[in-house]
Amino acid sequence: MHVTIAAAETAIEAARKRAVELGTEMCIAIVDSGANLKAFYRMDDAWVGSIDIAIKKAKTAVFFGMPTGQIGKLSQPGGSLFGIEHSNEGLITFPGGLPIVDEKGVLIGAIGVSGSSVENDHAVAQAGGSAVGVCDLPAHPWRT
Repeated sequence: MHVTIAAAETAIEAARKRAVELGTEMCIAIVDSGANLKAFYRMDDAWVGSIDIAIKKAKTAVFFGMPTGQIGKLSQPGGSLFGIEHSNEGLITFPGGLPIVDEKGVLIGAIGVSGSSVENDHAVAQAGGSAVGVCDLPAHPWRT
């Protein structure tokens, strides 16, 4: 099952509204469960460099079924996933990417947001993902 275009558009709009509330400009990416780009929105003054970051955050979240910030905690020097950001043509391991899970608990895609502080990126991603599902999967052995 993949995130639908209607759900992707709903997520983007909810994320965009949250970015406006925070007074920031963002790039917002939605990928399907195969990590393929489903929808993308770049606010007018969002950084060009944030385009790639938002997409990679979404892909990272769907590849591993967990928030990118959680992967970041595991990928620090000495961590069990140290160096993982070099795999899959580059991952992003700081906050702003969240899986999107449907009401049955099935991973259907992910949202990635970039353009501000990691705290704002996470808040905007949470607003978008929560508009169409939940952003957490059942326990995984790597999760701490």
